[in-house]
Amino acid sequence: MNRFLDLFLAWLVAEKGLSSNTRSAYAADLGRYLDFLDSRQRTTPDSVPSSDIADFLAKERERGLAPRSRARLLSAIRMFHKFLLIERYATLNPVTIIEAPRTLKKLPSFLSAAEVEALLAATAGQRPEDIRDRAMLELLYATGLRVSELVNLKKRELNLEVGYLMTVGKGNKERLVPVGETARLRVVDYIERVRNRQDPDGQREKLFLSRLGEAMTRQAFWNIIKKRALLAGVRTSISPHTLRHSFATHLLGGGADLRSVQMMLGHADLSTTQIYTHVTQERLKQLHRQLHPRG
Repeated sequence: MNRFLDLFLAWLVAEKGLSSNTRSAYAADLGRYLDFLDSRQRTTPDSVPSSDIADFLAKERERGLAPRSRARLLSAIRMFHKFLLIERYATLNPVTIIEAPRTLKKLPSFLSAAEVEALLAATAGQRPEDIRDRAMLELLYATGLRVSELVNLKKRELNLEVGYLMTVGKGNKERLVPVGETARLRVVDYIERVRNRQDPDGQREKLFLSRLGEAMTRQAFWNIIKKRALLAGVRTSISPHTLRHSFATHLLGGGADLRSVQMMLGHADLSTTQIYTHVTQERLKQLHRQLHPRG
């Protein structure tokens, strides 16, 4: 059965336009599943019964895999068997009767407006890395980009005169996102005072560069935001995605409509964006409990 994995991964890229990170996640999840099928001597797609899938998920539960992770695993298995049917490697789909594990929807964590201000203030300084980090954090909070979209942003994808950027998100889908005035000025400052000196001939495509003049990586920016949060005294567990969550939550809390936020975040499905309405509702409940005399 392992011989179908490479075919499936190539199909994911060609037909679904999935990113390399998503492809790697599918490869890891399905690798365990196919090894399990090999241990049961299943050599063809039609030789896999539904009970094998149920037993595999039960085994994953026993080894401590959380319901959310098992649901993701089952999603990968569903996609794999769907591929086998579409490409006519199989005539049966053993996944159809398998139910997804029940999961509690975890509300995304976000920073308060005061915490965001503290985080941005922690980039104060005139060193090149201060100017760059300030521009990156301001732009991330102003646009709600994913961290991969931020570090892969190219200079030519910015229109700083008008105040918007073009980014390529999941599924290779392009979208336009407005850039606020503060973030725009921070990026202009970074380009003029830091980036143009690092790359005077304009040889580098990426907007944000490391201290050595190389393209910024996701891991490097993760370290930057952790370091700045420490300086700011922000005790909330923080990642680059926290600012994306904060962007969406603060917009909706300020009265933005759901559809506009969906477009700016690049969500294919409105239901994905709706989770932020639950966040704002939960925040209102929390404030009510804290401040109302009979809360």
